[in-house]
Amino acid sequence: MTITLYDTLTRQKQPLVPADPGRVTMYVCGPTVYNRAHIGNARPAVVFDVLRRLLAHRYGREHVVYARNITDIDDKIIAAAVAGDVEIGTVTARYEQHYLDDMRALGVEDPDIAPHATQHIDGMVQMIGVLVERGVAYAAKDHVLFDVSAFPDYGKLSRRKLDEMIAGARVEVAPYKRGPADFVLWKPSADEQPGWDSPWGRGRPGWHIECSAMIRAVLGETIDIHGGGLDLIFPHHENELAQSTCANHGAPLARIWMHNGFLGMGAEKMSKSLGNVTLVSELLAAGWSGEVLRLALLSAHYRQPLEWNDNLLEQTKATLDRWQGFLRRSTEPATEVPERFVATLADDLNTPEAVAALARMSRLGDVGGMRAAMGMLGLLEPVTPEDAADTATINALVAARRAARAGKDFAESDRIRDELTAMGVVLEDGADGTSWRRG
Repeated sequence: MTITLYDTLTRQKQPLVPADPGRVTMYVCGPTVYNRAHIGNARPAVVFDVLRRLLAHRYGREHVVYARNITDIDDKIIAAAVAGDVEIGTVTARYEQHYLDDMRALGVEDPDIAPHATQHIDGMVQMIGVLVERGVAYAAKDHVLFDVSAFPDYGKLSRRKLDEMIAGARVEVAPYKRGPADFVLWKPSADEQPGWDSPWGRGRPGWHIECSAMIRAVLGETIDIHGGGLDLIFPHHENELAQSTCANHGAPLARIWMHNGFLGMGAEKMSKSLGNVTLVSELLAAGWSGEVLRLALLSAHYRQPLEWNDNLLEQTKATLDRWQGFLRRSTEPATEVPERFVATLADDLNTPEAVAALARMSRLGDVGGMRAAMGMLGLLEPVTPEDAADTATINALVAARRAARAGKDFAESDRIRDELTAMGVVLEDGADGTSWRRG
C-alpha cells in the first residue's frame, strides 16, 4: 500500500517514499506555551495524530518517529510571566501540561519526542554560526539576521514574490537590516530577560531557527514529513526551509510539506489575535466529549476550511451516539482494519470518506471492521477481553430488564436499573427500545 500525500512545496499529491522505511520521520510544529489551546490549535494535533496511526499501520509502530516541539522561550511567554509576576518556567510548565491534558482528552497520543527550545540552545548557536560562516547570515547591533537575498529560492514554499511577502507580513523595520525581509536568528536580551551566552553576546534565539535546530538534532537533516497549520507556510516554514537548506549543504529539510486548513468562526478564521477563540477546555467543560470534538475536526478534509459551530457538534454527537450504540450491542472484538478503509486514509488522509465508510459499516452490521476502523481514527480504544466480558454482562442485564418490563414486573425492572446504575451505566429508554452508555 502506497501512502499519497499533498506536498505544499510541489502543490500536488505525491507518494511518500521514506529515506529509510525502518525509520519514518515526521515533525509537526507544536505549541508556544503561554496560554490555553483553542480548538483551532487542536486541528493539526488531531490530523497528524491520524497520519501517525496510518504510518504505524503501514510501516509498524516501532518504525515511526514522531516529534512535536514545545516552544518555551518567546516574547509572549516573557510577557505572560511579567503579567503574572512569576518565573518563565512556571508559565511554560503550566501551559504545557494544560496542552497535553487537552490533546489527550481528544485522543491525541503523545509524540515520541517532544524537544523543548530551551534544551537546544547550543544547537541553535552552532547552526547560526554555520550560517554566518557561509555568508548567508550577518551580525548587526547584537543581532544575527538571515540574509534573504543570499538564498535565491526564498519564497518557493509559499510561492510569493519577495515584495509581496514583505507587503503581506509584519516586517520589523530596523536600520541594521540589509534587506527588509531579513529575519532574526539571534537577538539580545535585557538583564531582566532570559538569555544565553553566544559569540554575538547574551541573548536568545529567534523563533524560526528553533525548529531547524531541533529537527536536525532529534530527526536528522532531511525528514520525511514536516507538518503544521496553513498559517505557518509563511514566514515560519519558508524561513525554516531557507536556513536549514543553507546550513545542511543544500539538503532539503523535508520530502513532503503538509499544512492543515483553518477553523472558521463565521466570516473569520479562529485566531487568538482576533479574540474569537473557543478553548478546548471550555468545550470539554460544556459537556462535549473528546470523541465528539475529534470526529468534528475530522469531518472535513484536513486541507479544507472547517466552519466550527454548535450545529456541527450536535450533528457529530448524534452520529457518534448511533455508532457507539451499535457497537455496544455486540461483544464482537475488532478485526483487521478493512483495506478499503486504509486505502481511503492513504489517499491524502481523506477523513470525510473514511467517516462515510464507518457509516456504511454500521448499516451493514460490520462490528469487527468498524471497531478496528474507529480505532485507527482514534475514536475507539481496542476492546480487551475484560471489556468484552463487561459488555456481555451489561447486555444481559439490559435484556433481563426488558423482559421484566414486558412482564410488568416493575420491581425487578427497577432493581436491575439500580444494579446497572451502580456499575456506572446510564439507560436511555426510547421509542426504539433501551440503549445504554457508560456514565
